[in-house]
Amino acid sequence: MKTDIQIAQEAQMVHIKEVAAKLDIAEEELDLYGKYKAKLSDELIQRIEKNPNGKLVLVTAINPTPAGEGKTTITVGLGQALGKMGKKASIALREPSLGPCFGVKGGAAGGGYAQVVPMEDLNLHFTGDFHAITSANNLLAAMLDNHIQQGNSLNIDTRQIIWKRCLDMNDRVLRNIVVGMGSKMDGYVREDHFVISVASEIMAILCLANDMEDLKDKLSKIVVAYSVEGKPVTAADLKAVGAMAALLKDALKPNLIQTLEHTPAFVHGGPFANIAHGCNSVRATKLALKLSDIVVTEAGFGADLGAEKFLDIKCRKAGISPDAIVIVATVRALKYNGGVAKADLNQENIDALKAGIVNLEKHIENLQQYGVPIVVTLNQFVTDTEAELSFVQEFVENMGCDFALAKVWEQGGEGGIALAEKVVDVLENKKADFKMLYEDDMSLEDKIHTIATKIYGANGVNYTAAAKKQLQTITDLGFGNLPVCMAKTQYSLSDDQTKLGRPADFDISVRDVYVNAGAGFVVAITGSIMTMPGLPKVPAAEGIDVVDDKIVGLF
Repeated sequence: MKTDIQIAQEAQMVHIKEVAAKLDIAEEELDLYGKYKAKLSDELIQRIEKNPNGKLVLVTAINPTPAGEGKTTITVGLGQALGKMGKKASIALREPSLGPCFGVKGGAAGGGYAQVVPMEDLNLHFTGDFHAITSANNLLAAMLDNHIQQGNSLNIDTRQIIWKRCLDMNDRVLRNIVVGMGSKMDGYVREDHFVISVASEIMAILCLANDMEDLKDKLSKIVVAYSVEGKPVTAADLKAVGAMAALLKDALKPNLIQTLEHTPAFVHGGPFANIAHGCNSVRATKLALKLSDIVVTEAGFGADLGAEKFLDIKCRKAGISPDAIVIVATVRALKYNGGVAKADLNQENIDALKAGIVNLEKHIENLQQYGVPIVVTLNQFVTDTEAELSFVQEFVENMGCDFALAKVWEQGGEGGIALAEKVVDVLENKKADFKMLYEDDMSLEDKIHTIATKIYGANGVNYTAAAKKQLQTITDLGFGNLPVCMAKTQYSLSDDQTKLGRPADFDISVRDVYVNAGAGFVVAITGSIMTMPGLPKVPAAEGIDVVDDKIVGLF
């Protein structure tokens, strides 16, 4: 069996201008990065701004398991299938982070015959967007420390610096560090921290900005520290906004690549969904909607994280909403949730399926609260039995959802026709009545409680004393009307990754709260989630190499 990277490297890509032409994009509206990658110009965005929007399909999933779900694979395959049906379709994805590529998860370009290409470029440096974001973040950190060194005219309290440096790599030793050691000329000695670049507020801002003016406005509002008097100190106060914008100028432009079947793919931005808001850029999604009849986009991890944040943060900020939602599951993952060991997942086990399907049940119930029609799809494996498939279909349809099987990993777009037909039928015959989970004027504590109880199924929320105090401070500073971005493990509906299925009788524990004033949301850190991941005992990096001028081992 060929690996994903072997399939991708054997693909016959077409020039990116041919992909662009499918969406009526002229060659002069492309900023080319070689033959197969391009950034889309501001002139294009201005030209099509009055075009009507196409239909938006959000792809999400159950909680991820070691058994695999294939959310990105389904997203790509669905886009390819819509193209085979003659639809003017495109997909909108996030860019992969180097952290997972070299850590546990591997690449994020889809899989099998439902991938975006060039796969190696996408998973590694791509068009340099993440480097620009990392540089802008660390420039602000450098200017902050330099301001303190040069006299500290803003009277910054060095014990209340909240801006962190970042790196797009899993590097646990950088979570908590000491900077400024050495001589007096080396700066003030203080505790500092790193986050992974995809958890940086700069990433969130880039993904939520509509244009350069909006980007600079959001950058200016970033709170980096508090003064001795307790007043917030911003990036604008440090006069850092212009230089940061200069570093982000090209990164702000959406990227266009292609799937294995040459479906246009807008791949831009990459915030993690377990830490940040987990969606591709507003700019890329809006541009795709103006150029396509149907846009298939995805949100990171399970529906309790990515989909909730897509619906309550991205849609709120961007003024968009999905016309349909696809929830991805596998029989294997549902049996894993039912207590079956990974080694035994290939055996038929209806009892385990019945026990584990409660995870899917909860995600369906959660998304039904938003008033958007739902299609559930099983990413089918050859080991799935008819009895297992029938059980899931009946369960899903009894919950009022449409159902379809998908074989896109093995068959590409052809294997997604049944799903595409079901999605088109929903788009044509069912109307979304979209509503968000909470209103802006609810208190931050009530918003957190609403997400914890209505989405996770918790009894309530426990706060550390520090988190409670920070909530009050953020509210007193006028940020209480912002939406909430919950940082939580992706592996469970609870904040304990060992609790599979549909946990009950638990509380969510919030240990820290801070405001991303530029991005426009408040982050609540729950459980043991880390904003700088670490590498596993055997990282994927050990299996990656260059052989005969070809990258190998990148899944």
